[in-house]
Amino acid sequence: MAIVLTPKTTIGTLLDEYPFLLSYLASYHPEFKKLTNPVLRRTVGRLATVEKAAGMAGVPTATLLADIGAHIAEKTGLRPDTAATAAGGLDPARQEELKAIIRELHAGSTPEQVKPRFEALIENVEPTEIAAMEQALIDEGLPETEVKRLCDVHMRVFQETLEAGPALCVSPGHPIDTFQAENRAVLELTQALRASAERAAGAAGGAAGGAAALPAAWEEEEAVLGALAERLAGFEPHYVRKENQLFPFLEKHGVEGPTRVMWALDDDIRASIKELSGAIARHDAPATRHAVDEAATMIDDMVNKEERILFPMALDVLLEQEWREIRAGEGEVGYALAVQVPPWPTESEPAGPTGPGAGPAAGAPGRLLSLHTGALSPEQIDLLLRRLPLDVTFVDENDEVRFYSEGDRVFPRSPGVIGRKVQNCHPPASMDKVQEIVNAFRAGEKDVAEFWIVRGGRFVHIRYFALRDATGAYRGVAETTQDVTGIRALEGERRLLDW
Repeated sequence: MAIVLTPKTTIGTLLDEYPFLLSYLASYHPEFKKLTNPVLRRTVGRLATVEKAAGMAGVPTATLLADIGAHIAEKTGLRPDTAATAAGGLDPARQEELKAIIRELHAGSTPEQVKPRFEALIENVEPTEIAAMEQALIDEGLPETEVKRLCDVHMRVFQETLEAGPALCVSPGHPIDTFQAENRAVLELTQALRASAERAAGAAGGAAGGAAALPAAWEEEEAVLGALAERLAGFEPHYVRKENQLFPFLEKHGVEGPTRVMWALDDDIRASIKELSGAIARHDAPATRHAVDEAATMIDDMVNKEERILFPMALDVLLEQEWREIRAGEGEVGYALAVQVPPWPTESEPAGPTGPGAGPAAGAPGRLLSLHTGALSPEQIDLLLRRLPLDVTFVDENDEVRFYSEGDRVFPRSPGVIGRKVQNCHPPASMDKVQEIVNAFRAGEKDVAEFWIVRGGRFVHIRYFALRDATGAYRGVAETTQDVTGIRALEGERRLLDW
């Protein structure tokens, strides 16, 4: 096929067309020696573009393009075309065929009908290709809700191929190692839930539900189910870290659609866990059995998606320093199911910067910054914002999160959010609402939006304020979130100091 050499051309595409480039690139920069490893070449090379490779080598993209083009011309006598825009990160014909298979599933074909065609197309498929395929479908207009609906279906089609892939190998304490440890713990939990539900079904007999209709034998097993469901709720930090630490870094590499689809599936799991707890609280045996099956199946399937697609793709795409930044921000969210996390990087591997959201140390000296009413040092500003009885987030005029305070947090935040598009910082179900607020603020139609919700028995007040400079130009959004439960309960007056 004719190669179009652009910043978006992938290394894998180049090596497929010009195998002699392998030795050339390996000698071009030490970072490219990884390509001599066949596994890395099949994985990293599929998604790594010339632009990304130039960044890894620390050379201008134009320089690397020119050098590659010159070497191709030297070897073949023909310089590759650079006039057009590359079509994407994969072999276009292969990608179109993969997308066609998914469209057939969408149109009603069964996995069994398309599986032979899929197997005839390729011997194996890399996780990066599945992510790129989903991204391409979304870019072409297929709603994310449809990709979400198809996720389990195409996972079944790709299952055998993915399971044949190499096992992941990371150091203890690496973010992926921690995710995997949590997954092992939650799989044990879902297995215990299923076993308890089987015993509960026997104890309940043919009862239709409701406490009065259930025999006494149900009570003991119901208590076990309740304890297991409570433990299952403790898996939440796993999803929060994935959505707020891992996803922002993938988005920086152009992987956005698949992360939004997976976040929507995470929200479905959250809803299923909530439904399970509700069914147990109602002493509804049939509903409890159904909720166990639904929650356990969804969680197990998500583990499979993470282990077979998300994690291998992330290891292919992200750089070492990015993993260190992800690890540096994990502590703000915490870990799931009491999983113990060893230190990483080791003492022999200094961690470098503490993350994309790292600011000055609290005691760092600094000059005074002139403000509208006064002047404060960076240290004083940091102390002030961290002590406020509410949390504040600043989103700039480009919709990118630039700051969040460390006050009384209601919703999770971690350093990975810095630089992330605000639309990607909320669950997919609320993304339209966020975009509506930003659009109204930017157009000058509104200046304030506020909401109040009950979360975990606490009354939470959420407000968004449009920020405009002296000329009236839109400069971003300030979001404040505050637990006002105690404030709402105040009565009368307190005029004297009473500690």
